[in-house]
Amino acid sequence: MERIGAVLIDIDGVLTVSWRPLPGAVEAMEQLRAAETPLALVTNNTSRTRAAIAAQLAGSGFPVGADDILTAPVVTAAYLREHHPGACCLLINTGDVRDDLSGVTIVEEEDGEGAVPDVVVLGGAGPAFTYAALNRAFRHVQQGARLVAMHRNLYWRTADGLALDTGAFLDGLERAARTEAEITGKPAEAFFASALAHLGADPHGALMVGDDIESDVLAAQRSGITGVLVRTGKYLPETHAAADGTPDHVLDSFADVPALVERLGRHQGVM
Repeated sequence: MERIGAVLIDIDGVLTVSWRPLPGAVEAMEQLRAAETPLALVTNNTSRTRAAIAAQLAGSGFPVGADDILTAPVVTAAYLREHHPGACCLLINTGDVRDDLSGVTIVEEEDGEGAVPDVVVLGGAGPAFTYAALNRAFRHVQQGARLVAMHRNLYWRTADGLALDTGAFLDGLERAARTEAEITGKPAEAFFASALAHLGADPHGALMVGDDIESDVLAAQRSGITGVLVRTGKYLPETHAAADGTPDHVLDSFADVPALVERLGRHQGVM
C-alpha cells in the first residue's frame, strides 16, 4: 500500500455503533497501521473524554491511543480559550468531559450570585437536555450570553436505532433567542484544520471517512479534503439523495477504506 497524507476517521457509525465494532473495522484499522498511514479519529462525541474513548476502542481491539483522537470538547476548549478568554461558561452536556475542557471556567447554577455565565456551551444531547436546562440556557442567551455548540448533529445511530442529538434542540433555541450559535466541532472548518495540524498534514492527499454526508463528508470537501461516505451508522439513502453535494467516494463500510487508500495512493502518487 502506498502511503497517503492523512486519513481522518469518524468513530460513531463508522468504526462502532454503541461502542461495538462494526464488521471488519478493527482489521481495516490494523491494515492502515501496518502501512504506516497517518490517521486521526475525529469525533463529535461529547459523552466521553479522549482517554475514555481510547480505552474503550483499545479494549475492542482497535490499535489507537488517546493521542490519536480529536474530540469536539477538546476543540471547543481551544476555541473558548482563544475567542472567549476568561469567560464563565455554563455547560449543558450529557457525560463528563471536563478533563478535556482544560483552561475553561465552568460555572454551576448552584454557585449563586456571581455565577452568571458569559457563554452557554451545549455539548451532546441526552438526559442533561431537560426543559429546565434548555430554558435556563435560553434565558442566559436572552440576557447577553454567547451561545457555543460543540456540534449541531440532528441524530446519531445507536444499537436501538437513530436517537435525537443536539441539533434537534439547538435549532429551536437559536430561533427562540434570535441568535446563531458558534459551532466548534464538525462541520466547522477549524475542526478539520486542527486534525490536519495534529498530523502535520495538508488537505491535499487527506481523506475524511464518515457516515454523516453533511457534517463529515461535504464539510471536509469544502476544506479541500477528499470525502469518503460509508453506508453504515446514520447513513440513509434519502439523506444521501437530498444532500447539497456529492461525496468524492462512497463505500459500503470502513472495511473498504484500506483498498481505497491504496488505490488513491497509486493513482495520485502521494507520498
